[in-house]
Formats: sequence, C-alpha cells, structure tokens
Amino acid sequence: MEPIRIHTGVVTPLNRANVDTDQIIPKQFLKRIERQGFGQFLFYHWRFDDDGNPRQDFILNNPKYDGSSILAAGENFGCGSSREHAPWALEDYGFKVVIASSFADIFYNNCVKNGILPVQLTEDEVQEVLKKAENDTCSITVDLGKQIVRDDDGFEAGFSIPGYHKEMLLNGWDDISITLTLEEKITQFEQGA
Repeated sequence: MEPIRIHTGVVTPLNRANVDTDQIIPKQFLKRIERQGFGQFLFYHWRFDDDGNPRQDFILNNPKYDGSSILAAGENFGCGSSREHAPWALEDYGFKVVIASSFADIFYNNCVKNGILPVQLTEDEVQEVLKKAENDTCSITVDLGKQIVRDDDGFEAGFSIPGYHKEMLLNGWDDISITLTLEEKITQFEQGA
C-alpha cells in the first residue's frame, strides 16, 4: 500500500446517508479473485441504467468530478455486509479518502487495511464540505499527521483516528507489513532465543 500523509484532491459529494456495501459494489460483481477491476462497478445501479448507459443525474457521471480522489458522504457510510470488496472498489476507482459523519465499524477497518483514509467529521462539517463540492469544484487537503482537513477558503476541521490505524496509513502498512516489522523477534522466537 502507498502511505497517506498529506493528500489533496477534488471532492465528489455523495449526499446520501446509510450507503451500504451492496450499493457501493453490488453482489453480482464479486466473482473476481483479485482486488483490481472493481472500480468500474462502483455504485453500479446508481451510475448506470438497466441497459448499462450512464445515468446523467448521478454524481460520478458528472465530468466535473473526473479524477476526484476524495468522496464525501452522509452518515453511516459503509453499513450492510462486511464485504471487503467495497473499499477495493472505492480504491480502484481512485478514491484515497472518504469523509462522512459516521462509518460502519467493519467498513472503517476494511478501509484502513486497504489504504483508504476514512475521515469522520461532525455532521455540520460534512454538510459544509458537501455544499462546497456541490456548488463548485472543491479541493480539500487532508493532513493525517496533524489530523486536519482544510481547504483554501478557510474551512478547517480536526478529526480523530486510532493510533494503530494512523500508523498503518502513514507507513503504507497492511497487516502483513506490520507482522514483518517484527521479523527479527519472530526469528529469535523460532530459534528458541
């Protein structure tokens, strides 16, 4: 995984609450055995009609948000099943940060394990970000080290993140990488030292 320290990107506003993992990546697209290739199916039933044509009224089909790397959404983002495919689809599409006022616990953890920074702000702060991004192209900087979200127009908000998750993201570590940081101690244990 790539480390996330300071990330600046355009915000895509998905002003919906209770977005579940089946909406993020519908079940019929879960047949792949590798992590890549899920981005094309992200929010599939919202992005495309029954014939596979883009729905003009869905936010990801607006060219204004092409190349966006930050998704802002309503409360309880990532609820539903515990499938890890949801963050795989978000990451494969290009999102590095998801901002919401609350996240489902398993989804939150799956984001961290897959190199996506979930940023929890207050409902008022999220609404301010959503409003800015809906009105105009909005670029936000997320500083994980300082745990601050800010823009060039004076918006600034702090967020908390467990230390373990922060260390994983700052270093670009997944669970295996963390285990390998203890390789010397593991070897000593195996040798009976």
